[in-house]
Amino acid sequence: MRSEIKKKLLFLFVFRSLIRIFAPTMPQEQSSVKERERSGLKEPRRYKVTIFNDDFTTMEFVVKILVEVFYKSKAEAETLMLQVHHSDKAVVGIYSYDIATSKVRKATNMAREAGFPLRLTVEPME
Repeated sequence: MRSEIKKKLLFLFVFRSLIRIFAPTMPQEQSSVKERERSGLKEPRRYKVTIFNDDFTTMEFVVKILVEVFYKSKAEAETLMLQVHHSDKAVVGIYSYDIATSKVRKATNMAREAGFPLRLTVEPME
């Protein structure tokens, strides 16, 4: 029994020694993982969505749009609505182009269905 254990230990010792000797000279296998190269990609441009004041759209409807379309809290929506009311416009969010236009389209459609002339715009950030 002891002789078998000694043989196994000797084998492991010799095997590890051979690996240390020949491993650096053995050719490395090619990996399927490629190193990431800089491809010149930039962060996508950001666009601000601005909502404008008018004399016909109710304050409650503006709050509804801000909560349902732009996912603002009730308190934040009311603050933005008052900002629009006092300064004629307010930036309600900054998004990628696709998301900004989608939100403007959805809010505009909701306003038209409710009979309001609410106006929103999408503008690139400076």
